[in-house]
Amino acid sequence: MNVRQNLGRRFARIATNQVVRRPGLWKLFRGPMRGMFDKIAPVWDEGRSPDAFAPVEAALERVSEPKRALDLGTGTGTVALMVAQRFPEAEVVGADLSPGMLIEARRKTPPELTDRVRFDEADAERLPYGDEWFDLVTLANMIPFFDELDRVVAPEGWVVFGWSVGPQTPIYVPSEVLSRKLEARGYTDLSEIAAGKGTAFVARKPTSS
Repeated sequence: MNVRQNLGRRFARIATNQVVRRPGLWKLFRGPMRGMFDKIAPVWDEGRSPDAFAPVEAALERVSEPKRALDLGTGTGTVALMVAQRFPEAEVVGADLSPGMLIEARRKTPPELTDRVRFDEADAERLPYGDEWFDLVTLANMIPFFDELDRVVAPEGWVVFGWSVGPQTPIYVPSEVLSRKLEARGYTDLSEIAAGKGTAFVARKPTSS
């Protein structure tokens, strides 16, 4: 790993830790994070191990088939396409702050999926989607904004967090933090999964009262 890569990983970890504690700080990190991912987008997939998203794949075995799914921080779209292939009736949206990443995601989308998979430029802090719109939201190596996440998840919908190399993932939130944040919002069926070199975390939103 060269010096630039190491600095990028350290910056991503600092941004994650700070924003999870104080979401209002995202305004300081948004621009640098977008710029960093735009620069590395063309070579992003080259540096990823084949089992990078094994935790997400394992977690998807535990969720109900969605009608509409959202992949937050989709990057080059790997998880969004994984969801679409696993759930052939689902409409899938991949959302990312980085235009460069979205170019790559659209480029590698198979023709047979273009009628039900799309990629939007969007900030996870303030999403352009309706309340309770998605039955499944996935976040692979992605900073969560819990209030906004909860807003777009439908009652009885699922959220899946994936960390490619567990605690060594630059963007990583410990399971105890996820549990605390989600249980405070009433989520149930919380579970942690190990697969490949990483981990995943699954939770379900309760039925509206």
